Amino acid sequence: AARPAGPGPRRAASEPETIGAQHLPEQHDEHMALAAKLAETCHRMYTLTPTGLAPEFVKIVGGSMVAGANHNLLRLETIEAFFYLWRFTEDARYREWGWEIFSAFERHCRVPSGGYSGLKNVKLRGSAKDDTMQTFWLAESLKYFLLLFSDDSLLDLNTHVINTEAHPIKILPS
Repeated sequence: AARPAGPGPRRAASEPETIGAQHLPEQHDEHMALAAKLAETCHRMYTLTPTGLAPEFVKIVGGSMVAGANHNLLRLETIEAFFYLWRFTEDARYREWGWEIFSAFERHCRVPSGGYSGLKNVKLRGSAKDDTMQTFWLAESLKYFLLLFSDDSLLDLNTHVINTEAHPIKILPS
């Protein structure tokens, strides 16, 4: 499958639509820089394994990442972060990283009968699957992939918020 392309130039980092920017504008750039560094760390968790999928968690030991648990449960949090950073910056790397991860899920977690399954060991190509498709894979992970690769007009973040279960909720007028 072809990688989704970015729509063009980046938004200015100071645009007020960035979540929370209107409350602490003097810290906006610092917060966005920290968010970018955290996203890079999340991306590294995926790129350090032969499958391209992150372990459940990592430990930082002597400045290096070490898998704390080798399994992957099809979690969404990294893709969620890439979605928000994409929307706030339009930096194409977040879509590229998302596509790398989506492709790794396709290669290693898709099952022939339909659906997806977590992996028991992300450090082994051809690892056994855990025979479980977590409910959040369909409800949240795939939704964030859809939002990451869709046109921004699909969901206006100025008129909607996304709750902890990835459901968009319209903001009521005050």
